Amino acid sequence: MFGLGKKDTTVFVVVIILALCAPFILNPFPTGSSLAQFNAGYPDLMQRFVIFGIFAIGFNLLFGLTGYLSFGHAAFLGMGSYAAVWMFKLLSMNVIPAILLSMVVAGLFAVVIGYVSLRRSGIYFSILTLAFAQMSYNLAYSVLTPITNGETGLQITLDDPRILGSSATADGSIPVTNLFGLEMRHFTTVDVAGWSFNFSVGYYLCAVIMILAFYVAVRIFRSPFGMMLRAIKSNQQRLYYTGLNARPYTLAVFVISGMYAGLAGGLMASMDPLAGPERMQWTASGEVVLMTILGGAGTLIGPVLGAGFIKYFENIFSKINDSVLHGWFAFLPDGLENFVIAILHPFVGKGWHLTLGLMFMLVVIFLPGGLVEGGQRISRALRRDKPEDNGAASKASHEPAE
Repeated sequence: MFGLGKKDTTVFVVVIILALCAPFILNPFPTGSSLAQFNAGYPDLMQRFVIFGIFAIGFNLLFGLTGYLSFGHAAFLGMGSYAAVWMFKLLSMNVIPAILLSMVVAGLFAVVIGYVSLRRSGIYFSILTLAFAQMSYNLAYSVLTPITNGETGLQITLDDPRILGSSATADGSIPVTNLFGLEMRHFTTVDVAGWSFNFSVGYYLCAVIMILAFYVAVRIFRSPFGMMLRAIKSNQQRLYYTGLNARPYTLAVFVISGMYAGLAGGLMASMDPLAGPERMQWTASGEVVLMTILGGAGTLIGPVLGAGFIKYFENIFSKINDSVLHGWFAFLPDGLENFVIAILHPFVGKGWHLTLGLMFMLVVIFLPGGLVEGGQRISRALRRDKPEDNGAASKASHEPAE
């Protein structure tokens, strides 16, 4: 099915189900429940899940297949955002041209950076990509302010020309991004027996694009091109001895990975037409590295799981403040309640980075293959139990009756 093998088809179907059913999956608790704060079925948050999933899928093509660790992929994310916002300012508020331009601009930018950075490998390649990303950040922040609007960020205004669209709506406000008339910010809320489910136009556009991006990544993984990338990761020097030049392949996957990042940046701007230099900062590059390693570098579904894991817990832990903690531990005596909250306070709210860092350490230490390895261990444990039961039953059936 879909030109994929049995296992790849199964993974692809799982991704489709997770993406399309996310409004239900991410709202497991009733709205009025005390556990409702663990729900994540909000349009903005769900959009971040799939957008960073696209970002991580593209990064995994470079890092997971070839072993080239880039610390500068945020540069392509920022370039895609800037390109999309400029398309909204100059052409129209339709998101399709903006998304296409963001991929093209990020791809061209990746050709330049990749051509220079791929002359080196290992840590030297990583440092070169980091240097390019920081140069891009500083250029966007202070030097290219006529194009990027500096630290304020580039955004749409009423003065924008918009050749194929109106500069203002009938009531004089700034028009919103849309897909052939369907506004990205529009969503419908369905209440069912105490549950509230949000169905957003913007989210489903991002989800469909992520499904397509995932499918393309699977085909790359299973193609002869993907096999060559694995050979580069395994032993690049041996390839050179056989007369094969690995550099065109590494440059090609670097550009493809950069286009994925540009696509993610274009989708960010499509959901919220604003682009700032902070999207090019090294922390954004580090975040996609964490997502890929946490989910499982070199696996198909790992980057998607890693992106969802980090963005979900980032949202949950950051919402837990002292008042929430007091509500949880109100049953304790006052002295013990304050003591427990004093211990937990550094790990939630503004300190959510600490908790996420500890979780990341535990996963890396005990599950070097990421969340995918955890799922594989559980699956193997379940499969080991079944043959034993079947073997015992078969042995019993062949024993002579007394």
